[in-house]
Amino acid sequence: MKNKLTLRLDDSLIKRAKKHAKQKGTSVSQMVADYFALIETDRPSVDRGLPPITASLTGILKDQEVHEEDYKKHLDEKYLK
Repeated sequence: MKNKLTLRLDDSLIKRAKKHAKQKGTSVSQMVADYFALIETDRPSVDRGLPPITASLTGILKDQEVHEEDYKKHLDEKYLK
């Protein structure tokens, strides 16, 4: 479950963060979440050392039935159509 967090920051810092996020194709919220993921200490050791975005995706398909053909179909639709 995602919750809202309010941060009070200098206007110039907010502008720089938004500009950086836009250049990277992400959001300021995701950048903050990625940073917090880096400093998190109670995650299983298997997640440590992974880039924050990769670590956040670990286990999301645990209870899903996904086959290689599904992935191939996705790639075909994304890049060949």
